[in-house]
This record gives sequence, structure tokens and C-alpha cells, in this order.
Amino acid sequence: MKALDDRRFRMGFAVVALFTALAGDAWRYSLSWYGFGAIAAVVVAISIALIVRERGRWYVGSLPFPLLAFAALAVLSITWSFYPAATAIGTATTLATIATGFAIAIALSWDEILAALGRVLRIILGLSIVFEVIVSLFVRAPILPWWPSPGVDYDSLPAKIPKLLYWSRNELFEPGGKIQGIVGNSSLLGFVALLALIVFGIQLFSKTVTRATGIASVVVAAGVIYLTRSATITIALVVLAAVLATILLMRRVRRRNRGYIWAGVLALAAAGVAVVIAVPTQLLALVGKSPDLTNRTGIWEKVIALAEQRPAFGWGWVSYWVPWVEPFTDLDSNSGVRQLHAHNAWLDVWLQLGILGLIVFGALVLSTTVRAWIFATSKPVRGYAQVGAHTVQSLLPILVMVALLVQSVAESRLLVEYGLVLLTIIAIRTKREPSPSPEPSFV
Repeated sequence: MKALDDRRFRMGFAVVALFTALAGDAWRYSLSWYGFGAIAAVVVAISIALIVRERGRWYVGSLPFPLLAFAALAVLSITWSFYPAATAIGTATTLATIATGFAIAIALSWDEILAALGRVLRIILGLSIVFEVIVSLFVRAPILPWWPSPGVDYDSLPAKIPKLLYWSRNELFEPGGKIQGIVGNSSLLGFVALLALIVFGIQLFSKTVTRATGIASVVVAAGVIYLTRSATITIALVVLAAVLATILLMRRVRRRNRGYIWAGVLALAAAGVAVVIAVPTQLLALVGKSPDLTNRTGIWEKVIALAEQRPAFGWGWVSYWVPWVEPFTDLDSNSGVRQLHAHNAWLDVWLQLGILGLIVFGALVLSTTVRAWIFATSKPVRGYAQVGAHTVQSLLPILVMVALLVQSVAESRLLVEYGLVLLTIIAIRTKREPSPSPEPSFV
């Protein structure tokens, strides 16, 4: 197909694919799971076509080994799974998600990925603001999704509907209210806004968008972060600021002096851990969290107890929990709504793939983060013995990885949808391109 070679087609594909990964619930709530399934199937089909089309630009040895090992382990877990049929389904969706990230990584350049992310994030934030304004000004009441999630019967809901089921809670103008946007979840919308703040900031400083567009986009992203009021995102902002400051400092000093910076970073990290251990309750109150982390500790205790029953290889891979098979049918619920993940990516990996899975997935995350760090702190090579200046675009992989890692403590999104797509993109791109391409100077 000639269309596969067209740059505009590839950009359009990336925009649809990334929107589907980041705002899948928007499709599911508005077009039903069948509509979402149809869109996802088209995205995966084009992804596979692009992978085949670009087969001359990659080979198995050029791909991150831990990523291949993780995918293989998920497939192999069918043989020992407690629920083999569910594992087969979960593994198929995981492989499809990885294929989507793979296709974007090999078909687009870093600049094109940045541009595609910018477009998608502006669409999601823009539609979310319009959506919440319409709900608050015209509907003036919380609204449910047009199409319920599997296993939810609107006719049998109690008089007091659980808040977790609402698409929008009509809290835009409520003091302390949290908006949910088109994704129907304040925590997810907060992460989208955090990702947007990273992308828009990079676009602004690299001058890949106009100054007015860049500033307006950053303001909107910051505003949405405030309106979602997510404690996880607040913590992520602090960590990202520290990481960014460290990178910029390392870019300015000579390599032989970077050890002093690492010593200072480790000292500050140790001090931070000591403070968290000493006054955890006060810190949680500061970011608006209860001591049980909004029921997360209860979920973690149940997941740990279950994982300890099959600690080495786990119960079998499923990604999202499937509520129609044991032991997920009644593993945990919040306000009458069954939970579909452990709210911690690492506990979910242990539960599903055991200690072996933790080793493999940990190797994937660690190797990707290290390469992203080197990518951010290395100068571009322009030719033989010619080194250019640091670039702002090279900050994208490490900042996105840090955001994903912070979120992985409170959510399991790193294993599904946008988390796995972004992890795959960064893992493959940083393996294929260990140093940034020459671009305008940042510092």
C-alpha cells in the first residue's frame, strides 16, 4: 500500500493510535465497547502492516531483549495459568498494544512522535474542558456513560450510584471538585495533563510551535492538573522538577564532575525517604490523601496475599483483571464497583507473572530508563568527531519515563494501554537511536 509510505498517513495513524491508547474510555463510553473494539482492531491492523512494511529497518537483534522476554513470558504463562482462556485473551491484547508502540517507534522520528503527542493531548484536553463545561452549564447533573462497562446494569444500580461509575460528576464549578473529562477519570485526566505539560513545554522551548500556542497550551495543561487535584500527579511534578534540574545541571558540568552531582542527588533522595518514613501521615494529608491512600492499601494487602500463594511464576498474565473468572470475581471492590487492577504495576506483575515476571519487567523498565537518561544527557553526534549541542527534544523520553514510574506506584497503567505503548516506543527508539539527533540548542 502506497498510503503506508505517506508521512501524512503515518502521522494520522499515530494520532488515532495515541488517542485510543490515552483516551480509550472516551471511545468506550460514547461508541460502546464494540465501537472501541472496531477502532482498536483497525489500529492494530495498520500497526502490523507498518511493521511488515518497515521490515528492512529492523531485525530481532535490534529490539530491546527485555521487551521481547516480557512478551514471551506473557505468552508462556498460558501453560501454567490458573485461567488459561483469560490469559490467552489478555496476552493477545498485550501483544497488540506492544505492536502499536512498535509501529509508531519505527515509522516515525522523534520529532514526529513529539508532534503527534502534542496534537493528541491538545485534542483530549480541549474536548475534556468543553465536555465538563457543557455538563456544568447545561446538564447541571452528573452523567453516566452512554454505554455501560461490561457487567454493569444501569437498571439494577442502587439509588445512590457509586461515584466511580459516572462519566462526569458535574464538579467543574464545585469547590474542591475534581473534573474527569472525556476519559471519565480524574486520575487518568491528571496524568494526561501532566504528559501534556511535558510535551507542550518541550515544544515551546524547542520552538516547534508558535510562542503563543506553546504558552497557551502549557497554561491549559497546568489548569487541568489543578482541576483534577491528583495527589499522584502532585508528587510526580515534584519528582519531575528534581529530575529536570539534575539533567540540566549535568549538561552544564564536565563529565569528571558529575560524580558530585550524583552524590548530592543520592543525599537528597535519602533525606526524602527519611522524611516519608518519619511523618507519612502528615505528608499524605499535605497532598490530600487519607492514610489508606484512598483504599489502595486494602487492595495491596489482598493482592500480596494472593501473590504469595503462587510467588514464583504467578497466576497467569491477564493485564486488566477479568471480573468473570476466579480469583478476580470478588477480589476487591470500591463503593460497590469491582476493581480491575491492583493500583500498583509492580504488585500486578508479581500477581500475574510472579518473581520471574518482576525480574523481566524490572529489567525492561530499568534498561529503558537508563538509555533515556543517557539520551537526555548526551550531546548529538553530527559526524566523525563532531559533537553538537544538547537538545530540548532529547528530554522527552526520560521525563515521560519518570512520570510513568511515579504513576506505577499508585496505578497499573504502565502495563496496559498508553503506559505500555509509551514504554514500548521509548524502549525501541532509545535502543535504535542511543544519542539524540542534531537539533536547535536548548542550553
